[in-house]
Amino acid sequence: MASKKKSSVKKKTTPSAAKKKAAPILETIELFKRYYPDAHCALNYTNPFELLVATVLSAQCTDERVNMVTPLLFKKYGTPQKMAKAPVESIEEIIRSTGFFKNKAKNLKSCATSLVEKYDGKVPKDLESLVQLAGVGRKTANVVLGNAYGIASGIVVDTHVSRLSNRLGWVKSENAVIIERELCAEVPQEDWVMLSHYLISHGRAICKARKPACSHCFLEETCPKKGV
Repeated sequence: MASKKKSSVKKKTTPSAAKKKAAPILETIELFKRYYPDAHCALNYTNPFELLVATVLSAQCTDERVNMVTPLLFKKYGTPQKMAKAPVESIEEIIRSTGFFKNKAKNLKSCATSLVEKYDGKVPKDLESLVQLAGVGRKTANVVLGNAYGIASGIVVDTHVSRLSNRLGWVKSENAVIIERELCAEVPQEDWVMLSHYLISHGRAICKARKPACSHCFLEETCPKKGV
């Protein structure tokens, strides 16, 4: 007796069952430009040195707290020359509420001293020189170069940028160095500086860490919502 052949009919995959691809980067950036036209660096500063100091202080600290501390700090020690001569205990007292204040104060004084001795009191305009300064890593250097000088040296990766770039399917890593490298390979260089501001704005307004407001998001149709 002949055996029955198994049906070769394939099951259809419904759109809802299909796995969403990563959100289109260029289209997403254009939407960010439309929805966040006023996106900018949240740290208050009036010159490259003030931005450098504020960014160093922002490590493990909110921008809001840094902005509460810097007015007095800049009033007393607003130039590399003044900060280099400042008693480290005085700097510590002013920045105490930013956390890790002893290490930050030591780094700020050392950084200011290097600026005076090596760069005539000016903040250098290249990443290699900046990362040699005390307390300055690649992220801080990118912030200063991009926002104070308009130089797109890389993409600033903070917690918002890391979270959103993963949720959007643009990267699959929690490592800031890897995330920056992969984003820089896909994002036009003219958008490097602003991308972090857009992602930070979106992360604060909509795509929050614990409860993202996906139903109110203008990226709902294209975002794969990875990890949500």
